[in-house]
Amino acid sequence: MTEPASLIPFGNEGLDQILRGGLPTNRLYLLEGAPGSGKTTLSLQFLREGARRGERALYVTLSETKEELAIVAASHGWSIDEFDVFELSMADEVLGVGREQSVLYSWEMELGETIKLIEAEVERVKPCRVVFDSLSEMRLLAQDPLRYRRQVLALKQFFAGRDTTVLLVDDLTASRDGGDGHLHSLCHGVITLERLTLEFGAARRRLQVQKLRGIDFVAGFHDFTISKGGLDIYPRLIAAAHQRATVGEAIPSGVPELDALLGGGPLRGTSTLITGPAGTGKTTIALQYAYAACERGERAVIYEFDERIGTLLARARAFNLDLQKHIDAGLLIVEQIDPAELSPGEFAARVRRRVEGDAAQVIVIDSLNGYLAAMPQEQQLVLQIHELLSFLNQQAVATFLINPQEGLVGTMQSSINISYVADAVLLLRFFEADGRIRKAVSALKNRAGQHEDAIREFRVDAEGVRVGAPLTAFQGVLTGTPEYVGERLPLMENRERGA
Repeated sequence: MTEPASLIPFGNEGLDQILRGGLPTNRLYLLEGAPGSGKTTLSLQFLREGARRGERALYVTLSETKEELAIVAASHGWSIDEFDVFELSMADEVLGVGREQSVLYSWEMELGETIKLIEAEVERVKPCRVVFDSLSEMRLLAQDPLRYRRQVLALKQFFAGRDTTVLLVDDLTASRDGGDGHLHSLCHGVITLERLTLEFGAARRRLQVQKLRGIDFVAGFHDFTISKGGLDIYPRLIAAAHQRATVGEAIPSGVPELDALLGGGPLRGTSTLITGPAGTGKTTIALQYAYAACERGERAVIYEFDERIGTLLARARAFNLDLQKHIDAGLLIVEQIDPAELSPGEFAARVRRRVEGDAAQVIVIDSLNGYLAAMPQEQQLVLQIHELLSFLNQQAVATFLINPQEGLVGTMQSSINISYVADAVLLLRFFEADGRIRKAVSALKNRAGQHEDAIREFRVDAEGVRVGAPLTAFQGVLTGTPEYVGERLPLMENRERGA
């Protein structure tokens, strides 16, 4: 019985997490993807990791010149001097000037001699890691599919027993269905890179490990970006892999009447959805909880999809919330999210880093409409939000989601049905009384405990958030067109700062 092969890190942190440690050694792997998907950059990371570990590494290039490869490496701050590069300038270098006089077809001699030169270079260097770039040129030299497959099989047999881990690169230019089934069955593992062009915004890229024999890898698609320093791969967030006990105590907002709506306040490890039409004060309530957390010395993060950071800070100051002092102290982080540049995987990775790396205890996402606008062509967004919220709940983080509703008064609708995912829901509405527009707040649900069933008046003025007494003298407040049925009692009026 043979022992399982040891693992070597690929050299990319995100991919190594997906592979659960790395690749089994001394095997043949396929890295495939359309031109521009990042294959060369990821291959260079694979070889650089080998060089970092003191291994000999060899890059066999049939398509790019050594100068072109050096330019790609330099764009990431790397040097190709860290490993050996074998450049094959095709026919003249392989066959010499007399190839036209041969009685054999030139392509038959070309392919055979090419393989011989590659094998000779491997024998000379004796590398532990090899990148073969690319198989498209081998297809071109072979011309016949059967001959091409025989040569690939011969390469596999040549590397067998040589203590070499080989990465074959394929740009899929000769495959109509996006893959070569024969190659997939021949190789020990298959990694596929995709580049997706959206109707607007930057191109999105994603990675999938299609197969890896003997390894329990993280299946599915994983978003990634290419930046200076290589591929930033964001492993798909699986909440079940991060389970831990949560504290569960209530977090106060500093406004007792507001906390009373949810039986003392939202609990750690729960998510609260604040929904209502634009202008009712949804963001202000979330800011109140984030500000109170910072006052207690906890870290909070606000992800702002819709509003500019400068506008947010100015608005908070008008409501007597000095967010800037907590930003300066490092307790509050406000991140502006560009809706045209973000993928779901990257956003989840950002949130995870803030929680695991910076110990953030309060997260505000403003808003879900902005989140949707950032990813209009993505599928299963609700499931991705569910996984993100489950992860945050298991990390004892209190999460606040802002969900603007369409319309201002009367019947309201939301572009995303997310209320069933949240643990608690606060609903804000406009209503008209005595010829003035007023606001009301109510708690629709609270999985974590009791909540008030009263509808209370809600105001935000120069002294901050204020929640009034239950609107017992009105009926139909949630419809936006209430009917007054009680005695004439005063409603909430403005208060001056310090009153």
